[in-house]
Amino acid sequence: MEPSFYEQVYEVVRLIPQGRVTSYGAIAKALGAGRSSRLVGYAMNLAHDLQPPVPAHRVVNHKGLLTGKFHFRGSDLMQELLEQEGITVENDQVQNFKTVFWDPAIEI
Repeated sequence: MEPSFYEQVYEVVRLIPQGRVTSYGAIAKALGAGRSSRLVGYAMNLAHDLQPPVPAHRVVNHKGLLTGKFHFRGSDLMQELLEQEGITVENDQVQNFKTVFWDPAIEI
């Protein structure tokens, strides 16, 4: 049986290296569903207690904004997790976004 779209999303997100981020749209595009970035966001909202863990904090919007931060326990947890990995975040936005961006369409 083929994995569901959400399971495919989780597989991709688990591949994002520490200290790197990607976007909802980049994941959708890599999975051949370029217009499904919102579905990737929904998948991230449901990922927090999955095993093996899904590093949902590494998925941001196309501008590097932490648009999913309100779905983490604690209002600053997403930023704290990214900063622990060496990513600088200011005003809910990843700094040097192009430098730390991981494109699954190229990297996988």
